[in-house]
Amino acid sequence: MDHNRKKLLENFSTRRILIPVVIGLSVVGYMLYRDPASRNLSALANTQVHWLLITIFVLLVRDVGYMYRIRHITGKALSWRQSIDVIMLWEFASCVMPSVVGGSTVATFIINKEGIPLGKSLAYVMVTAMLDNLYFVVAVPIVLLCTQGKIFPDVSGLNFSVSSSLEVAFMISYALITLYAIIMIYALFYKPTSVKRLLLRITSFLFLRRWRPSALNHGNELVKASLQIKGKGLVYWLRASLSTAFVWTARYYVVSCIIAAFIHLSLNDHLIIFARNFVWKVVLLVAVTPGGAGIVEGTFNIFFQDFITPSLLVLILLFYRIVTYYLYLVLGSIFLPRWVARVFKSRKETEPEKAIKT
Repeated sequence: MDHNRKKLLENFSTRRILIPVVIGLSVVGYMLYRDPASRNLSALANTQVHWLLITIFVLLVRDVGYMYRIRHITGKALSWRQSIDVIMLWEFASCVMPSVVGGSTVATFIINKEGIPLGKSLAYVMVTAMLDNLYFVVAVPIVLLCTQGKIFPDVSGLNFSVSSSLEVAFMISYALITLYAIIMIYALFYKPTSVKRLLLRITSFLFLRRWRPSALNHGNELVKASLQIKGKGLVYWLRASLSTAFVWTARYYVVSCIIAAFIHLSLNDHLIIFARNFVWKVVLLVAVTPGGAGIVEGTFNIFFQDFITPSLLVLILLFYRIVTYYLYLVLGSIFLPRWVARVFKSRKETEPEKAIKT
């Protein structure tokens, strides 16, 4: 078996898939056991079916937006069929890997296996990461203004230090993400070699030398990526930016849609729920479990308790995880073997042709 193929299948083994499922469902089970009121399903009689349909629609258009974005960023080098495979496997990778790792490394490999050179694949993934960070940087001040600062959940009941620490952590994270976005823009569009030298200089200090190999590797990636994206016009970046704003707005709106299916929400409620997703994202960035399993379930109530009655908390949480997490585990398990068979079969077919030409 091809080494890359074997390694890929090992990364997405059944064990890796089951671990986050067991963790997540265990937390949900504990919540049901701890709070008998959450086992009362009578509230389901008031379910607003149209909001469930809107939730499905938002998820669908979000994924189509992702497919459009990756196809546009790659200059339509990917067909719609290939774009579907890339996005489904990218989401799958994010589900089975810790949030602190993400699926970007796997995404580069996947795009490369679709016939795009490694340098370009790396550049395209870095462009998506840069655009994702820029959306966060630009959107946070807007939602802060629109919600009049109600972006933070009320956690004073837990501990005052927790409440203040959350705000401080968010501000620090926002500053770091902004700094990272600025460095990425400067490196990709202006001076990638200078940024590479800066990374090596920073990691030359004794207590940072353990990260020097990673800094060298990341610096080389920045240089390669910069060469690939130079010369792209305004229309290219405008479409890439708008599609990024579209998919992330849809992604953050899912929680609001699900809650609205069971509990009436005002327009202002929708806005605050949407805004709190930005703070929640920062918390989930440091999750060390695959797909944030257990962390998502444990923090969901903290961020959205103002809008959910205790009896509906676990139900809404479970539905949210089904449509945004478990669904992609199932889809990924279906797409992965078919994709592996397609790309590695194509590779084997092209190898004899190359041999004949040589």
